[in-house]
Amino acid sequence: MVRVPATSANLGPGFDTLGLALGLHDEVEARLTAEPGVRVAVEGEGAGELDLGEGHLIVTAMRRTFDRMGVPQPGGIEVRCRNVIPHARGLGSSSAAICAGILAARALAPEAARAATQERAAEPELTDDEVFRLATEMEGHPDNVAPCLAGGLTVAWTDHSGAPRMVKLVPDARIRPVVFVPSTRLATETARGLLPKDVPHKDASFNAGRAALLIAALTQRPDRGLLLAATEDRLHQSYRAPAMPRSADLVERLRAVGVPAVVSGAGPTVLAFSTPDSQDLIAPEVGNDWHIQLMDVDQVGAYVQFPETR
Repeated sequence: MVRVPATSANLGPGFDTLGLALGLHDEVEARLTAEPGVRVAVEGEGAGELDLGEGHLIVTAMRRTFDRMGVPQPGGIEVRCRNVIPHARGLGSSSAAICAGILAARALAPEAARAATQERAAEPELTDDEVFRLATEMEGHPDNVAPCLAGGLTVAWTDHSGAPRMVKLVPDARIRPVVFVPSTRLATETARGLLPKDVPHKDASFNAGRAALLIAALTQRPDRGLLLAATEDRLHQSYRAPAMPRSADLVERLRAVGVPAVVSGAGPTVLAFSTPDSQDLIAPEVGNDWHIQLMDVDQVGAYVQFPETR
């Protein structure tokens, strides 16, 4: 079984760089079968909507992983998904599926290799860095897959060779994320398509300073004023606002009363950082048509739990 957390990317100023793992998890069970073909079962989010065969993103990730590891594709794959991460809401559901598929295939690769060769050989390997690289290739950018794999607060970037890199940090436990999930969805491609090709130099400089400040604000102490300043953004949220006016309005209202609030990822979910002195400020600004969840930060990230052998 693979357990993968929801994630929130950007966190305001850290566009395509900062990410946070949240205490909301999908669980995936995968196994190889003697019966040829692919069978996928989905409970919870996406049930009745997602492809139940080769087109499922987890299966696609598994196939890519077997190829990357040089393992012959298995004839039969069975996948069971228990999904709670909302889809197309800016909480990293696609990154979670990609990471789950890669980790499931890595765990099953020795069995697949033995079944194909009918003999014992050196077990195929895929390092954690290679897992991160493959997940980034499939997702397109590393800001969601980094916290999904590593947990905690992550800073991700791409080095001169094109390889993704990350650093994991531990935010102050007294700062807790609150997510406000609407019933409406928004495709990441739609939100990204609203961004301009160029931004003013002063806006880029502004966000660089705020992103650096946000790292300090999240890891040093629960200072609401510092978090409010640190979550200011000029690179993406205002450009995307026309696609999610209710989310933009909620962010504005929360920030007006002193709550550090941002759009989660590409939206339309809104994320706020709750501190001991801000909890009473949140509820009056939120209507009934938002699903509100106070969460912990997931410090573990994705992991594989193998079945017990007797």
